[in-house]
Amino acid sequence: MTAFPPPTGLPVTSSSAAAEPTFAPAREPHPTLPIQVAGGAIVVLMVSLFSSKYLLDALITFEWPVVVYVTLLGAIGYGPSLIWARYATNRWGSGRFFRDVGLQPEFSDLGWGPVVWLAAIGTQIVVGAIVLGLGVPLENNTDGISELTDDRTYVISIIITAVIAAPFVEEIVFRGLVMRGLRSRLPVIPTIALQAVLFGVAHVDPVRGTGNIGLVLVLSGVGAAFGGGAYLLRRIGPTIVAHAIFNGAVLVLVLTNAQEWLQNNS
Repeated sequence: MTAFPPPTGLPVTSSSAAAEPTFAPAREPHPTLPIQVAGGAIVVLMVSLFSSKYLLDALITFEWPVVVYVTLLGAIGYGPSLIWARYATNRWGSGRFFRDVGLQPEFSDLGWGPVVWLAAIGTQIVVGAIVLGLGVPLENNTDGISELTDDRTYVISIIITAVIAAPFVEEIVFRGLVMRGLRSRLPVIPTIALQAVLFGVAHVDPVRGTGNIGLVLVLSGVGAAFGGGAYLLRRIGPTIVAHAIFNGAVLVLVLTNAQEWLQNNS
């Protein structure tokens, strides 16, 4: 009787190969930029925003059309930041501006944007409740807008500034430059937290005095939601959409006097 050799294993077929477990590729790390990019972005934005406000106070005596003041406010407040962003990405980045700041638009941004916006609304409500519960002074940074709604040109210009210019520039600065610069030196959580606080501080208005304290805290919560979204998605397209929705919803409430009605009946 002839002995047969023991089996050496089943032949590998296409079906058995397909049954083997596979693993998803490792996620790319969050892109970074040198820390000086973040520092420069903050300094440029703060100086330009405060300069635009003081310049506006100095020019208000000329009684120019309101649209002129809004245009000057936007150009002086945000123009230098775009110049710095371009210079910084050429100097310390790859030279590909949109890639360096994470501005790589995708159709999915239109879906993720509202999700990030809802997260920002949630943090705003939570932080706002804590601020009010502790009796921290809080003033709205939209006070006075409703008093000028009779000027159609003003309304159009403020909508363009708040819904297009501000989200675009501020997301490039905070989630594109500042966050990526901080990430080169700090862990994820401190990075998101610090850029969020800086985002809140950037909205300080000397006219509001102590009312800025609550405003900074609330907007820091919003900045944390935007920062978390930018970190998880690795780009700022969704946060630009979320920021635009956030500002647009506030303007609707203000321009329709719905915000005043809510405050009076709360």
